[in-house]
Amino acid sequence: MSLGGASERSVPATKIEITVSCRNLLDLDTFSKSDPMVVLYTQSRASQEWREFGRTEVIDNTLNPDFVRKFVLDYFFEEKQNLRFDVYNVDSKTNISKPKDFLGQAFLALGEVIGGQGSRVERTLTGVPGKKCGTILLTAEELSNCRDIATMQLCANKLDKKDFFGKSDPFLVFYRSNEDGTFTICHKTEVVKNTLNPVWQPFSIPVRALCNGDYDRTVKIDVYDWDRDGSHDFIGEFTTSYRELSKAQNQFTVYEVLNPRKKCKKKKYVNSGTVTLLSFSVDSEFTFVDYIKGGTQLNFTVAIDFTASNGNPLQPTSLHYMSPYQLSAYAMALKAVGEIIQDYDSDKLFPAYGFGAKLPPEGRISHQFPLNNNDEDPNCAGIEGVLESYFQSLRTVQLYGPTYFAPVINQVARAAAKISDGSQYYVLLIITDGVISDMMQTKEAIVSASSLPMSIIIVGVGPAMFEAMEELDGDDVRVSSRGRYAERDIVQEGCCSLGASMV
Repeated sequence: MSLGGASERSVPATKIEITVSCRNLLDLDTFSKSDPMVVLYTQSRASQEWREFGRTEVIDNTLNPDFVRKFVLDYFFEEKQNLRFDVYNVDSKTNISKPKDFLGQAFLALGEVIGGQGSRVERTLTGVPGKKCGTILLTAEELSNCRDIATMQLCANKLDKKDFFGKSDPFLVFYRSNEDGTFTICHKTEVVKNTLNPVWQPFSIPVRALCNGDYDRTVKIDVYDWDRDGSHDFIGEFTTSYRELSKAQNQFTVYEVLNPRKKCKKKKYVNSGTVTLLSFSVDSEFTFVDYIKGGTQLNFTVAIDFTASNGNPLQPTSLHYMSPYQLSAYAMALKAVGEIIQDYDSDKLFPAYGFGAKLPPEGRISHQFPLNNNDEDPNCAGIEGVLESYFQSLRTVQLYGPTYFAPVINQVARAAAKISDGSQYYVLLIITDGVISDMMQTKEAIVSASSLPMSIIIVGVGPAMFEAMEELDGDDVRVSSRGRYAERDIVQEGCCSLGASMV
């Protein structure tokens, strides 16, 4: 994604990865610390309008967060690329799409980050009158062209006991070294509760995130005991490199976990436990353009929420309101996403379904009915055809409920399961007002579909809470069901409202 909105511009010089940390943030939580998240905005060259570019993850209970999720920007040497970083406290009960507690902001140009000493800058956060908002630390690094993905699994043995009434709740934090001797965070594992011998789930990480293509670059791994209040206890650390990790493809590698402070104090100190690399493998990552150039065809399917919580389509308060003057929230979301995806679908024929409605004439409740009322051929001609069938369905069906996602996910999955040669890829767009009634079945459907050539885009409309949708987006925690984890993150979620473009 490039910065700015001009239709003509030079080729980007390179891609730059921005890592974000904050220090001494405002504490807005009464019984704990703030739960910060950073939102990056870029400025359009043409209109000077600020547009959201992306968000970090939310880190609970800390005023000094080091965010794992990065921002990757195209860098144009001859342009001034203005950036704005807004910091928010995201309460667990708050709709994450509309964070309300503002902690401060900083303005600067991308060139200032790249040109800083060690490609690192620190800025004071401002914007909360009468308050010291702390600082934001930004680190830039040019990304290599390495496309490899490393997948590994680790376990530990006899870690130090840190909890008074239990054992420890260990997790790992990976850092890559920088030329000036500092380290940049690049991955966190999940927490394994109440054990000194944890086995972490396998995880995948781009090699360029781990070492940016320098196979001998130091990788430092810290072992922590998780605490609810965010004051995680340091157990120990060890160092390795991508080259050393890759040798473990044919053998287990054991690392001693060392705590420098304990080593200085105790003469008989040996270690704080060991970490074993159980498996390590590398695969090449192909881009979307690679697949399209190779002949892969996209198949786009739409599913629209027809539950009663959306409101009577004849009333202006409804998210389905059939106004003669403007598109409804659902129609806006459909156009915003569909008009992009349809360019990659060669036949422009899109299966389109509704769910959660009573169908005429007998009033049967359906969670997977064709919008064009043709069970044999649910295809609509282009996005305009989908919109036409959507409007016709609003006039004939009764909005009802509940909100089930699993039936339409399984429908697309059955079609994707028939393709194994890479020639077809399926994209399911689900547009909903937020509440999911079959969460367990939906997770099961996503986990089952995660090995298939398909992705799911969930777009939320209206003012409802979207925590359930965020739970299905496996950016931070991979979706699981009955002890099985999704093989990959196939769900992306966003929000769309009247008068706003999709986030």
